[in-house]
Amino acid sequence: MPRIVGMELRERALAVFCLNNPLDKVRETHALWAAAPKSGIAPEARFASPAAPGRPTRPELVAPQAVARRSPFTPEGHAALMHSIAHIEFNAINLALDAVWRFAGMPDAYYRDWLQVAHEEARHFTLLRNHLLEAGYDYGDFAAHEGLWTMCANTRHDVVARMALVPRTLEARGLDATPIIQAKLRKVGTPAAISAIAILDIILADEVGHVAIGNRWYHWLCDREGLDAQTYYAQAALQHGAPRLKPPFNILARRQAGFTEPEIAALPV
Repeated sequence: MPRIVGMELRERALAVFCLNNPLDKVRETHALWAAAPKSGIAPEARFASPAAPGRPTRPELVAPQAVARRSPFTPEGHAALMHSIAHIEFNAINLALDAVWRFAGMPDAYYRDWLQVAHEEARHFTLLRNHLLEAGYDYGDFAAHEGLWTMCANTRHDVVARMALVPRTLEARGLDATPIIQAKLRKVGTPAAISAIAILDIILADEVGHVAIGNRWYHWLCDREGLDAQTYYAQAALQHGAPRLKPPFNILARRQAGFTEPEIAALPV
């Protein structure tokens, strides 16, 4: 593991981003958040970009359509479902750390916001991994895909596009999907399913805050750059191949996360 103590905060974020072992990454993410100053984060520093975030050799990464679909009514199917969410949360740690180290010249509050997101995503991953362990599985036992990271790579040169298309698009889809997953788990009704619903309640509440952070910095950047937020979003989504938004939408959660009424009205029906 690279030496992390003594580095400047954003350089430390890059070092944690590069860690391969999930447990190391979780531990050092929490330590990074605990050590984060309220100011003096040296936002002008720039770093050489690694080819990809650090990640373990497992799970095997396959195309999205190659990920096997299993019934959540079987123990293995339930574990596969929770594994897929754990994989999203592991990627979300890297996404938040990437937002910290990659983009120079932002206010200190921006870096603290995304360190908080990384810290909370690490907590989500731990909750989900522990749930898997209780069922006799572990992170890495099922194949997964890398769709979430693809958008991060597509927006690596543009912080405005990153704020538009990762928290406000990909993470916002989680606000829509979580209640649907919870409804399926209620039909399953097993103790494991009820436990999973409680974990997803925690994740959903935190993710509203994460999307709100993305909304706040997206609109701040649009104001700084003189961009119309809705026009730019449509252009960026097309340019970077963002997934098409499809109903149903969790309108209450989206409002809580800071989407404006015109943005909500523009959602497809």
